Amino acid sequence: MRLRQQVANLFRFFAIAGKDESFLSAISKIENIVSKILAIALVFVIFIALFDLLKLLTFDLFFTNPKLAFTAPLLKIFGMFLNVLIALELMENITAYLREHVIQLELVVITALTAIARKIVIFDSKVEGGDLTGLAIAVLSLSISYWIVRSQNKMRKH
Repeated sequence: MRLRQQVANLFRFFAIAGKDESFLSAISKIENIVSKILAIALVFVIFIALFDLLKLLTFDLFFTNPKLAFTAPLLKIFGMFLNVLIALELMENITAYLREHVIQLELVVITALTAIARKIVIFDSKVEGGDLTGLAIAVLSLSISYWIVRSQNKMRKH
């Protein structure tokens, strides 16, 4: 009798869990948990990148070189600054998703543009022209995407 009751309870559980509302609710909870874990992991990444940048600046300026001049290339330093900014933009993407439960395409495109800008800032001129062409196409495509998304968002607000 006890086994029969457990099997009946199991079938009842699957019948309830199999309904669309219950399933979608479970998926929504999982998405929320994963987003929070990503945000926590990204906080660690941001602090590590910031620590790396501050360590480079501090040791480079004060301990390695007595003339208060950079020994590391400025492009490397700028790239590290942009790494922190990109990580902050990714954090904004995650927090916006947690607030509204919608991926904001405009933020994603802006983050991608910043990442491409970082690539351009630290671009090594000794690389083949195909890489530069690829970056130019990416910038053009993302800029057009940003313009389209932004104009659509403005039309929705008015």
